[in-house]
Amino acid sequence: MVSLIPVTTTRIGEHLPLLELLPDSNPLSWVRNGEGLVGWGIHATITVKGRNRFEEARDWWHHQLETFSISNSVHGSGTGPVLFTSFSFDRNEESVLVIPQIVVGQRASQSWITWVGDTSQPVLRDTAETFPSGQFTFSEGSLSTDAWKERVAEAIKRIGKSEVDKVVLARDLIATSATEIEPRTILKKLAEEYPSTWTFAVDGLVGATPELLLRLSRGMVTSRVLAGTISKTGDDEKDLALAASLARSSKDLEEHEYAVRSVAEALEPFCSSTNVPESPFVLHLANVMHLATDVTGALSETKQRVDAFSLLKSLHPSAAVCGTPRNIAFDIIDDIEGMNRGRYAGPVGWIDASGDGELGIALRTGQITGREIRIFAGCGIVAGSNPDKELEESAAKMIPMRSALQS
Repeated sequence: MVSLIPVTTTRIGEHLPLLELLPDSNPLSWVRNGEGLVGWGIHATITVKGRNRFEEARDWWHHQLETFSISNSVHGSGTGPVLFTSFSFDRNEESVLVIPQIVVGQRASQSWITWVGDTSQPVLRDTAETFPSGQFTFSEGSLSTDAWKERVAEAIKRIGKSEVDKVVLARDLIATSATEIEPRTILKKLAEEYPSTWTFAVDGLVGATPELLLRLSRGMVTSRVLAGTISKTGDDEKDLALAASLARSSKDLEEHEYAVRSVAEALEPFCSSTNVPESPFVLHLANVMHLATDVTGALSETKQRVDAFSLLKSLHPSAAVCGTPRNIAFDIIDDIEGMNRGRYAGPVGWIDASGDGELGIALRTGQITGREIRIFAGCGIVAGSNPDKELEESAAKMIPMRSALQS
C-alpha cells in the first residue's frame, strides 16, 4: 500500500509581510494590498502544452491531490494544497505548474501556513534585506519600434477590410544586467509602487497585473475587464480631465465593449445568472488609467463540477489580449506580430484543491532568464487607432517593469 504524503494547514496568529518571507530564488507570489499567497520550494512541477493543456493541467493536479493526506484546520479558498500556474498565451508554447513545498496565505486578519511533508511546522524567516537590481542596459526586442508601428498599420488595414473588429498586438524590450537578476527585489518594488495590482511570480515570470481574469470562490465567479488606456500626468486636475475624456472616447469605449462582451459570452454557458454593468468605471493606477468593468456570475448547479480549469479554457484568450472575433484575431497575431509571447498575456495565479482560485492575465510583466529579462506590453488596435499613439501607450505600459528594475 502506497503511503500518502501529509499536507498540513494551520493558522498563524500575526499579520505577515508576505513578500518579505520569500527566498531570493524561484519565489512564487500572488499578492495584492498585502493579501494573497506566497510560496517557495518545489514539491512537484510539470509543463503542459497543446490543445488540451487545461484538461491535462487539471488531470495532473487531481493526480497529485490523490497522493496527499490533507489536514486543514483553516478552510476556505487558498488553504490546503495550492497549485501555482502560469499558462502560455499560445497553446503550442509551454505552460508551467508548480506545487510549492511551503505556502503562506493572508486574507483580512487571517494568516495561515501550508506545508508538504512529514515535518514540523516550518519556521518563517523575515528576509527584509533587498539587493540592488543592478544596472540594466535596454535594447530592442523582437522588433524595432518602426517595424512594430508597421505591424500596427497592417492590423488597422485588416480591420478596415472588416476582417476583424479588434486585434491586440504586443511588443517586447530586452533588459540585460551585469549580475544575476533578483526577482524578490522586483516583486517588492512592484508591490510598493502598484499596491492595487496583483504582484505575481511563477518560474521566472514576474509582474504586477491590474487585470483579474478569474476569481472563483464557492460558486461565484468574477472577471475584471480592462481595455482602453490613457497615461497619467501626475497633475491631479489634469488627470481628472483625462479620465473624463477616456470615459467619453469612442475609440476606447469600442475597444472596451469588445473585451467585456468576450468575457460575458465565455462565462454565460457556465452561469445561471450574470451581471454586466452598463458602463465601465475608470481605474486609476500609478502610471495609467484604464476603462474597467467587473463581470460577475453565479455558477449553475450541474451534475458536472465546474472548476477554474473549465472557466480558463473558455475565457482565454479574452478580447483584452487577443481581439474580436477571437479566432480571426489570433490568426492575425500569429501572422503579423513577429514575436513569441511565451507566458505573457496568459493566465497566471493559483488554484486550490476544491477547484477555486484567482488568476490574472500576465500583463506588466517580464520573463527572467539568467541576467536577462524580457519585458512586454500590448495594445488593442481598432479602426480608429494610430500607430504613433499606440507606441506611446505601449511605452506607458512598460513603465512599471522599467521602474522596478531601477536600483
